[in-house]
Amino acid sequence: MGKKAQKEAIDSQKPKIDKQRKKIENLRVKNIEETLSRIKEAEEAEVESSEESPFDSDSEDDETVSESGAEHSQGSEDEEDVHSDEGDNPRTTGSDDDDRGNGDDASDDDNNDAEGKLDESEDTREIVEESDSSEDEVVPRNTIGDVPLEWYKDEEHIGYDLSGKKIKKKERQSKLDSFLASADDSKNWRKIYDEYNDEEVELTKEETKLVSRLLNGKAPHADFDPYAPYVDWFAWDGAKHPISNAPEPKRRFIPSKWESKKVAQFVRAIRKGLIKFDDKPKEEPRVYALWDDDSTADRQGLAYIPAPKPKLPGHDESYNPSPEYIPTQEEVNSYQLMFEEDRPKFIPKQFKSLRGVPAYEKSVQETFDRCLDLYLCPRVRKKRINIDPESLKPKLPNRKDLKPYPTTRYLEYKGHKGPVTSISTEPTGEWIASGSKDGTVRIWEVETGRCLRIWDLGDAIDEVAWNPLPALSILAVAVGQDVFLLNTRLGNDEEQEKIEELLHFQPQKITDDNDIGASIVDWCQYDKHGGIRLKHFKAVTKVEWHRKGDYLSTLAPSGESRSVLIHQLSKKLTQRIPFRTKGIPVSTAFHPTRSIFFTATKKNVRVYDLLKQKLVKKLDAGVREISSIAIHPSGDNAIVGSKDGKLCWFDMDLSSRPYKVLRCHSKDITGVAYHRSYPLFASCSDDCTAYVFHGMVYSDLNQNPLIVPLEILRGHASADGRGVLDCKFHPKQPWLFTAGADSLIKLYCH
Repeated sequence: MGKKAQKEAIDSQKPKIDKQRKKIENLRVKNIEETLSRIKEAEEAEVESSEESPFDSDSEDDETVSESGAEHSQGSEDEEDVHSDEGDNPRTTGSDDDDRGNGDDASDDDNNDAEGKLDESEDTREIVEESDSSEDEVVPRNTIGDVPLEWYKDEEHIGYDLSGKKIKKKERQSKLDSFLASADDSKNWRKIYDEYNDEEVELTKEETKLVSRLLNGKAPHADFDPYAPYVDWFAWDGAKHPISNAPEPKRRFIPSKWESKKVAQFVRAIRKGLIKFDDKPKEEPRVYALWDDDSTADRQGLAYIPAPKPKLPGHDESYNPSPEYIPTQEEVNSYQLMFEEDRPKFIPKQFKSLRGVPAYEKSVQETFDRCLDLYLCPRVRKKRINIDPESLKPKLPNRKDLKPYPTTRYLEYKGHKGPVTSISTEPTGEWIASGSKDGTVRIWEVETGRCLRIWDLGDAIDEVAWNPLPALSILAVAVGQDVFLLNTRLGNDEEQEKIEELLHFQPQKITDDNDIGASIVDWCQYDKHGGIRLKHFKAVTKVEWHRKGDYLSTLAPSGESRSVLIHQLSKKLTQRIPFRTKGIPVSTAFHPTRSIFFTATKKNVRVYDLLKQKLVKKLDAGVREISSIAIHPSGDNAIVGSKDGKLCWFDMDLSSRPYKVLRCHSKDITGVAYHRSYPLFASCSDDCTAYVFHGMVYSDLNQNPLIVPLEILRGHASADGRGVLDCKFHPKQPWLFTAGADSLIKLYCH
């Protein structure tokens, strides 16, 4: 039933198929007739135009091509607009009868126009003079740049114009129409299709001549003469020797001394045996045993090492082993409970004949592993030194033997509302001063954490420094461009009278002696909190006291030649250091026992003798940028912290290079400090940690300092990318104070 239904359906569709075939044949006949009629009309129009106006043949051909193109694409509106623009006279598209009826009138008008254009040149395009200016270049219609046109192959447009609108593709003519247009157009050989802008460009006569000259291997311009006569710019006036008339030098006729020295050098090398000549080369055997196991055989290239051989098979790997080699089922089940490392690699089985043995499942994998072992096997003997890795580690003492040192957090000092930038301990160890970015300076009692006194100075505090003399409880505070010397009022009545006398300032007339100091810093009385105010011309970032308590140094990094100043409290005088600071200074320090001054720039540390007024030593840290410096109580060693997390220990008696470089912190080191009596030093960083080290300096010059890392102190929180900003040791106890960006001060005890 299915085949009959299919036949009936096919028979019912045959009349429809025949009708469609007839329609297609009729359309083909009509197309052929239309093309033939167009060819005849074009030939007649060409004959008429050639008889009436021989100069207007090209324009007439263009019109015929545009008419044919317009008739061929009446269905699309875009193609009608394009052809109406290309024609010389605007014409509206209509039916075929109207175009044919008005053909004579159009040809008459064209002939009149051709007679009026006899005086014009053959090329309608303007000839532009050559210029190298970019302003004379014609702006392309398409603005896609270097984008390949293949990307627009499946799109309806080829790019965008200057206003950002899409440039739609033109409909392509059929091959027959394009062939007829090219046959009728006498200027077709001068037309070039611009694929970038989707348009045809007609070359001028000058451009065609230029192209033809380039194709023939000639110069582009006809004016250029490649065989111009040579112009001799120099007149020799009959000179016989134009280069030089000097006689031949004597060195050309005597043996060379340099060559004789080189020959003597070779003779000495031959006599010493450094240069050897083999009269007869050694005859090497061309044939050697390929499978020989002798490793001492002479081989070309690297030393020969035989490849390791696999283990030979035993009785258990036979296809018909003895019954004692075959495991029972219980033993096979027990293998599954074992670890894979302990499980046997092969389980023996018994077969009646060799033909019944199946293929080995892991043969490919084991062959690959074997080849991989041979490929990765070292082919050269390497002499290895048997050294215990533990013996390479430095022998450091046990940390228990180095106690006491700070290990645990004992107390917190809360009260500041901003990051604590600086702390300083009082010489007796009972009090500690702190400065914060909230503009306040506070004095705390060390053992209880009680805040004794608060000064509000109105601006961020950069540095606080306590006078090292216990009898003078004076606090130096750096705030912006000012340095305040404040009375803490912690001593007895006699000490207070002496302090008030020191901090009392009376303006004096400027004399010749203190003319320089007066022009640098302005000393004035600070009545608000009781003390002295030193007005600087640049922002002060560092304040350091001398061990005698009468001198203090201030550092203003942007002060150039006046960046480092030394002030005398008793005489109220200021003077510059008699040295020229090279680079931007970042920190300063006094020697604990001698009249030596340390100035640290971003790259190195300069050591000056204040009495002799000369440079003693220059310490090269070799780091990215120095951030802080501290001097050992003995004065012969120093530690330098950098902004790349490195801590450098300098032994100034040994070298100007670091004795040890400790890479302990992951961020910038903000402060370093030595303990006055214990062999301890510490560093703090923006990674919210503080490291405590044991640093023993021996009196024996032949023994190097002992440096041992002891403890990492944590507890501060990060704020705005900053961590621990400063650290100081207690003057008498092995305690460490740390100031953090989280507005807390913490005390770590042993």
